[in-house]
Amino acid sequence: MEPATENPSKSIPFVAVHVGAGYHSPSKAEIYKKACREACNKAITLMREGKSATEAVTEAVIILEDYPCTNAGIGSCLTMEGVVECDASIMDGKTLGFGAVGALTGIKNPIRVANSLLEEESKGLLSLGRIPPCFLTGEGANRWAKDHGIEGIDSKDLITDSSLSAFRKYKHKLNTVAARNDQSLQNVKSKKRKTETNSTNKDGEASENLLDTVGAICIDCHGYISSGVSSGGLALKQPGRVGQAAVYGCGCWAVNQTSSHQSPVSAACSTTGCGEHLLKSMLARRCTEAVVTAENTTQAISHVFKQDFLESPFLASVSSKQGGAIVVRSDDCQTELVWAHTTDSMCIGYMSADDQKPKTRMSRLPESGVAGKSLALEGIAAKVR
Repeated sequence: MEPATENPSKSIPFVAVHVGAGYHSPSKAEIYKKACREACNKAITLMREGKSATEAVTEAVIILEDYPCTNAGIGSCLTMEGVVECDASIMDGKTLGFGAVGALTGIKNPIRVANSLLEEESKGLLSLGRIPPCFLTGEGANRWAKDHGIEGIDSKDLITDSSLSAFRKYKHKLNTVAARNDQSLQNVKSKKRKTETNSTNKDGEASENLLDTVGAICIDCHGYISSGVSSGGLALKQPGRVGQAAVYGCGCWAVNQTSSHQSPVSAACSTTGCGEHLLKSMLARRCTEAVVTAENTTQAISHVFKQDFLESPFLASVSSKQGGAIVVRSDDCQTELVWAHTTDSMCIGYMSADDQKPKTRMSRLPESGVAGKSLALEGIAAKVR
């Protein structure tokens, strides 16, 4: 696919954001919705001023990273060693450029570093014809950030009381399980290892904040689209682990498709959920490519989630598939937003430049649904010009 050509037509700016798929207790629903509203307002304000979709996505995600209730930036889940390591990526649908960071420590807003990589990539080759990086991890990503004017932060300042409390609780549970397994080791040598997952209990304590990756999709006044995603990963993850939020085609995807024989189409996706499940399904790219040519956007996403996620042969050994996504498709007629998730809940927000204020939604599985096995899917449409 070639980068988009100049698009002289004017579009009505649009933004959609999410603060993750997982479990969100009803008592905390309003704070998640507030984060979505603030991010939407920021993005629309910037695009009304003529800023690009990529700039708007970056700033919207920064807002979400700065909310301690989300699992991105400040308040992220801690690794087994009690450290915050974050992943983030951003894609420009106009240039098809991509920037990402993985297992990044000591930076308040990982999406800012990802966007810096995207910007440098767009400038072409480095001195001596060297190829600029688009994906950096760990210490290399941290050094890049500082070399490009992005200030660091003490890693301890990224830890909140809530994230520390959750870390201690899960570490205690892990140690308890390990001790129990040691005592019965002689009885299970021939058995397949059992795994204990963070499933939802009735009050949501066991899975609150575990999968709350954040993300945003923006369409600017020129009709160009961009997508971004940021995550603190899974609780008690292995140090150095990188999830879907940093990986090409898995965390975010964005394309402006134009040709001489069809109307321009813009499409993008930002995913959330269990990184390992989303990595194996390449859900962001699959969702985006499905809606570019689809006659019915909602049906296309339903098909992708069922065939390429819930029934994916690459996830055959996974009993509970945890994933969610926001998908935006825009053409000459309308802009459509679809959100889907297999988790208990997912919080999203959206806004058009024609709107006075953002709209938010705490989507939940139907009562008959089973987290990891069922799908919740909804959508809306807005005018584009």
